[in-house]
Amino acid sequence: MQRSTLELAVVLFGRMRPAWPGEDIKERVLQHREFLTKQSLFSKQKLPLGPVPNLRRESSIESFLQQPLDHFNRQNNQTYKQRYWVNGDFWRRPNGPVFLFIGGESALFMFDVLAGEHVDLAEKYGALVVAVEHRYYGASINPDGLTEKNIRFLSSQQALADLASFHIFLTQQYNLTLNNTWICFGGSYPGSLSAWFRLKFPHLVFAAVATSAPVRAELDFTGYNKVVAESLMDPVVGGSKKCRDAVTEAFHAVDKAIHAGNISQLEKDFQACSKLNGSLDETELVSDLADIFMGAVQYNLELPGYNIAVLCDIMTNATLGSAYARLIQANQKFMQSSFLKCVDYSYQKSLAELSTTNISAKGIGLRQWYYQTCTEFGYYQTCEDDSCVFSPLMTLSSQLDLCTRVFGISAKSVQQAVQFTNEYYGADQPRSSRILFVNGNIDPWHALSVLKNQTESEVAIYINGTAHCANMRPSSPSDPKSLIEARREIDYQIGEWLKAARKEHLRL
Repeated sequence: MQRSTLELAVVLFGRMRPAWPGEDIKERVLQHREFLTKQSLFSKQKLPLGPVPNLRRESSIESFLQQPLDHFNRQNNQTYKQRYWVNGDFWRRPNGPVFLFIGGESALFMFDVLAGEHVDLAEKYGALVVAVEHRYYGASINPDGLTEKNIRFLSSQQALADLASFHIFLTQQYNLTLNNTWICFGGSYPGSLSAWFRLKFPHLVFAAVATSAPVRAELDFTGYNKVVAESLMDPVVGGSKKCRDAVTEAFHAVDKAIHAGNISQLEKDFQACSKLNGSLDETELVSDLADIFMGAVQYNLELPGYNIAVLCDIMTNATLGSAYARLIQANQKFMQSSFLKCVDYSYQKSLAELSTTNISAKGIGLRQWYYQTCTEFGYYQTCEDDSCVFSPLMTLSSQLDLCTRVFGISAKSVQQAVQFTNEYYGADQPRSSRILFVNGNIDPWHALSVLKNQTESEVAIYINGTAHCANMRPSSPSDPKSLIEARREIDYQIGEWLKAARKEHLRL
């Protein structure tokens, strides 16, 4: 019997029991991206899909570089090992360019130098491909890295200093010169890092592609759910006003049940693993239900059977009953696709997961990323705005409270950190050069990115009908024309940058 793509992904990666839907969605997307990247590479080489060892090669073996734990205090001699991969299969020695793929809030893997948009471009332009994992994520962390004492060395500034240090290392290892033009790539938070690496180290990297990059830090990110609401109405991706209104009505019904004290009915309807224990668990419930829709918008079409059109089909199907009854059905479909028998809406369990200092070399670094939101970015997706389709229980204060409970960081400190980040990097007006900002109009994160050309060399591509980091995925016959055209524009821009670099080198 032929297996579906999702079933193959489960076979390759195994099933995972998440703490709550939001993180499950991110983990599933990460795993599915890895699967599709592998699938794309196997297909190109005309090999049957199989275990990773069938494709191992000398150029993509996992390696580590000893890095300072604190680049800004040379009196601190502590170090950590940063993981990286190099693929020289396409490199036109000795003067071919270097394409740097930047890691972010999750582990990287060997296929990050073997497949993907940046690798396709490397093949065309004869580039050396390198992928560098972000400090404190994946295997790039010391065993005691998540303790309160040591997590303080996690920041975007330290991460950029790591990249500068890696630049020195790779230059020495491969005898690189000024003739080897560096271009960096990243998507989501790594997209911001890509832009910031060009901004802060223009002498090291010639140009940058920043995909779905939220370069403007924002404490109360109300814009996220505004885009979600707009996307649920967008007919291009299967949305409609009827769908958005049904979602709004369903969440009003959930709020009404909470206010009326009908908690046992909610536990039954939304298949709670245990009884809801007070207002904090009730907030977890509405947040987890909202995550189902927020995830479908942000990662639209990334996971089989989980997208805006599928959810809107459920939410507009009057034969299923009231809007509340349809929300129950949407939740059940999500649970089935996640292999969940129940959902844990326990705030205390979520708090415990954020507080654990145990290291995992795979997947998303939950504690690490929340720490960065508390110390640099904010990005809290709230629902206190009248335009929000979910529950007003999703407050800013509830998310800032986690910063205090888990890390001892006050709400005022978080606000000051967000302000500093924008001052330090320039928010969505970075005033740099040779940066290409790529965004999709369905992706909620585009609200914090650069959507219009800033200068002749700070260029924006805005893709209709696409979601988060869509251009970075392997191409597919089902790709919309807007995405195909965007990839052509990115390709063209890379070619123009490399021509400009060659002219500069000739003048030196």
